[in-house]
Amino acid sequence: MIRFIVSLFFLVSLALFYSVYISPEYFPYIGLLTLTNPLLLCINAFIFISLVFAKRKLAILPFIALIAGWKYVGTTFQYNIPTPIEDRISVLSYNVHMFNYHHQKSSATLNSENLVKWIQDNPSDIKCFQEFYQDFTTPSKNHLKQLATEAGYEYSYQINEGNVKKRSYGMAILSKYPIVNDGKVFENRRNNGVIFADIKIDKDTIRVYNAHLESMSIDKDNLNNLEGIKENYRETLRKLKNGQVIRASQLDILKEHMDNCPYPTILVGDFNDVPYSYTYFFLRKNLDNAFEKAGRGFGFTYNRVLFFLRIDNIFFDPSFQISDFKTHREVDYSDHYPISATFEKPFFLPHQNDQE
Repeated sequence: MIRFIVSLFFLVSLALFYSVYISPEYFPYIGLLTLTNPLLLCINAFIFISLVFAKRKLAILPFIALIAGWKYVGTTFQYNIPTPIEDRISVLSYNVHMFNYHHQKSSATLNSENLVKWIQDNPSDIKCFQEFYQDFTTPSKNHLKQLATEAGYEYSYQINEGNVKKRSYGMAILSKYPIVNDGKVFENRRNNGVIFADIKIDKDTIRVYNAHLESMSIDKDNLNNLEGIKENYRETLRKLKNGQVIRASQLDILKEHMDNCPYPTILVGDFNDVPYSYTYFFLRKNLDNAFEKAGRGFGFTYNRVLFFLRIDNIFFDPSFQISDFKTHREVDYSDHYPISATFEKPFFLPHQNDQE
């Protein structure tokens, strides 16, 4: 019986550990099962230790499973030491939750003011925002003016919906360096989508993608309490499944666009997927992840009851030299924490020489 249970658990573990390479477009619910991968890793570790103490040769099975799933340790927890450098650029990514203006409470207004003030004080050279709200008619909500021109960011690109002459919401990229080209990869309903900006930094040109992939489409009021999650679990599972399928199709569009990009890239944003997902490992195939290379701790980025989610990321071309990554958990004005990464200059990008 022990042999049967251990063998069965071994096969299930291997299947789920490698399922992150299978698109949810083909197996829609597989993405939900991969959420259990960290737990499977812990259980395999317990089984392995137990069998070793029992001097059972069967311990080889959970040992193989641990090797197969070891990559999830690095995507979950890191302890990197920052590298001090003088010449650098920094990139910030922040889902600002519409600056909380859709809430009428006085605390939300205070959070909005604190959020704007924190962004103004943040020294990052390039700032990317998701759920960016812009109101041209109200000075206190004219964020392109407050956070760009008045804060020393001469260059910006925004994609928006709504009445663009008055109010809009969407995504934005602000830069201290010249933006020589910009555009959108795709846009989806509400404020999801991907935009890009080609930024000239000294003699190099890099492309920065700002992504907000398909949301989970779950009522956030339900996510703020466990009872709401329990009562609506069937609807929640259905929306999670649909979101994974849509994100997989969005990744195909993004990959085609990135494959045609002549410059090294930095991809930031709210990906609405955890580090045990098809989304994460699809991007990880050709790009490095800033948290894995320079982060510390668990790096959780969601500021609600499901606090253990890391769904905001910074991916980058391996030609970049990263020195630091930070999750700003002290900044709790939105339902996401901002994240930032620092890269060393010059960017050792010899493949650009042919274009100069």
